[in-house]
Amino acid sequence: MDKNPPGPAADPDANSPPGNGERLVYVALQDAISSAQHRETGLKEFLGIVWQERRIVIGAAVLFALASVVYALNATPWYRATVLLAPADVKGNQGLGSQLGAISALSGLAGLAGINIGTGNVAEPLAVLTSREFTGDFIRRQNLLAALLAKKESPLTRLWSSKQAKDQPDIRDAIKYFGEEVLSVREDKKTSLVTLTVEWTDSRIAAEWANLLVKRLNERMRQRALVDADTNVKYLRQELLATNVVTLQQSIGRLLDTELQKLMIARGKEEFAFRVLDPAEIPKRRFKPARAQIVLLAFFGGGALASLAVFMLHNVRHRGSGVVGRK
Repeated sequence: MDKNPPGPAADPDANSPPGNGERLVYVALQDAISSAQHRETGLKEFLGIVWQERRIVIGAAVLFALASVVYALNATPWYRATVLLAPADVKGNQGLGSQLGAISALSGLAGLAGINIGTGNVAEPLAVLTSREFTGDFIRRQNLLAALLAKKESPLTRLWSSKQAKDQPDIRDAIKYFGEEVLSVREDKKTSLVTLTVEWTDSRIAAEWANLLVKRLNERMRQRALVDADTNVKYLRQELLATNVVTLQQSIGRLLDTELQKLMIARGKEEFAFRVLDPAEIPKRRFKPARAQIVLLAFFGGGALASLAVFMLHNVRHRGSGVVGRK
């Protein structure tokens, strides 16, 4: 009888090689570690080379900064003039809309007459303000075509355009430039306040254009309201004379009173579409170019470019010396 207790059962997989999954995890971990070490070594090498050639890097950064100072001092200054506007309350439009809502029998009549039953929002005035027709009329009245095209074009573009007559700029180019670079309009949806901004190289002209644009817009919308109200009054008077139904005559009479109120408001109210809460004043300081930002950006950008150039040049020299040594 064997007194020795039996030993533990031998594991048949104890000496077997690890599975493919374990090998993949191990290899992937090794690759990740070696990649991180390689990046760390590369960064140290880059910083070491830059530190060795720090005089070149600093000199290049200073040269870039000096060049940016010259540019910033000679660049044309731009000024920004701003007008804060609020929608004007045209009670005639609102009263007419409420009356037409209560008089369903006259909805077809109002449609034939072309009566506006809107609530007086700012969508239409803003659309007119940014329209090509309004901008083009403003440019023509102020004789801005030559000034806008001069700002839009570079000397090379003017030379090329002079050779090709079909590519010469016209009023359409001036309208596009004015809408993209000079005029900007922003509406606050919560408060319905509108901010009109004009940017130009002359501070006095920028403020003058901003205020004049608002004045021209109010005048344009006022003239439109006068024409619409006058047309509606004539139409309603004709319908009033043509009908013999008493209730219909009373309804038309109420609409006619509303249109007469609109007519009086349009004739006597200068700030028809927008009320000026804060008119544009001549700006005291330019908003571009931002000289300090330009100089800082040029300094750090020049230093970064010089560092990259020094590192690449060092690698080229190192590889060239290695090839010569092997030969």
